[in-house]
Amino acid sequence: MTRPLRVAMIGYGFMGAAHSVGWRQAPRMFDLPREIEMAVVVGRNPDAVASAAAKWGWAESATDWREIVGRDDIDIVDIVTPGESHAEIAIAALDAGKHVLCEKPLANTVAEAEAMAEAAARARVRGIRSMVGFTYRRVPAVTLLRDMIAEGAVGTVQQVRAAYRQDWLVDPETPLAWRLQKEQAGSGALGDIGAHIIDMTQFVTGLGVERVSGTIDTIVKERPLPADGSMGLSNGAGAAEKGAVTVDDVAIFTGRLANGALASFEATRFATGRKNALTIEVSGDRGALAFDLEDLNSLRFYDRTAPEGRQGFTQILVTESQHPYVSAWWPAGHLLGYEHGFSHQVVDLVNAIADGSDPHSSFDEGLCVQRVLDAVERSSAAESAWTRVGAPIPAL
Repeated sequence: MTRPLRVAMIGYGFMGAAHSVGWRQAPRMFDLPREIEMAVVVGRNPDAVASAAAKWGWAESATDWREIVGRDDIDIVDIVTPGESHAEIAIAALDAGKHVLCEKPLANTVAEAEAMAEAAARARVRGIRSMVGFTYRRVPAVTLLRDMIAEGAVGTVQQVRAAYRQDWLVDPETPLAWRLQKEQAGSGALGDIGAHIIDMTQFVTGLGVERVSGTIDTIVKERPLPADGSMGLSNGAGAAEKGAVTVDDVAIFTGRLANGALASFEATRFATGRKNALTIEVSGDRGALAFDLEDLNSLRFYDRTAPEGRQGFTQILVTESQHPYVSAWWPAGHLLGYEHGFSHQVVDLVNAIADGSDPHSSFDEGLCVQRVLDAVERSSAAESAWTRVGAPIPAL
């Protein structure tokens, strides 16, 4: 019999919890071609990572990712660390013959993402697979949205409106964190949540973003240092001391898609009252489709070909067994949630490893998103001038 795939997860914060749910639930709910073993979780704080291992179901914990990546009994490396370490860990893991799942955005810079894509290409020749964790692709309603566009439900795509709005930074007394430091996070709202709407737009339409015009801004430029000294910036003054925010709080930009259509994008962590509001609406000459993550079991469809007196947005409840991923879960109308996308991510990766195919979203697709992020920053620095994304767009 083929032995189980043994997984090492590097990092154990919020995304570590979500990924752990995925690794634990997927083999119990889906008929996977390979068994999964949650072998080890890795973090710098030995007590904290040991507690995470016990809580989330990992067999052991460790503090040295290099040692774990070099172990012969590890098959998959799952990277959920801040962006500054993605490239180093992923390249080392791929070169060591491990399959890699890496959280988005792929890297902090285009150069790092290019190096990661090159490592993935080298590894692919040896049958080693890699995937970026754009989990919202795997919400059943989003996958259905993609499928309906491909089938011609909206006709020719003419316009896209995509936004990801949160409000967790509205309070200026919210302490400084790694997500607010460019050297660790790469960018702010643009990379953290803007990456999702860029990827989703390209995924559902099959069209790459080729040019952008945009502006990024930092609304609160200094924040209190955390009292526990976790940022490593305190001079002893404690939480009263402040540190600079070095990333953007909001990014608003326009994109020109490969077919000439315009897309508008908004990524902000200052949208008061919005907790996790990812929305996308795709309009075409035959109809339109709209999705809202805060109502993630539904898709809204407008059919322009219907009789004039019966036109209007209608709700599709995406819980039937024929809908993407749903057949492994509950009866129709029994809703799925945020965490289910992480199980679907595991399903797609394990199936690709088993059948020798390249999973999506690939490192090439992650690099494509990274180039769009970079182009938005360059456009903002040039007073919102139209800026080419550059380089070929991969097959989406």
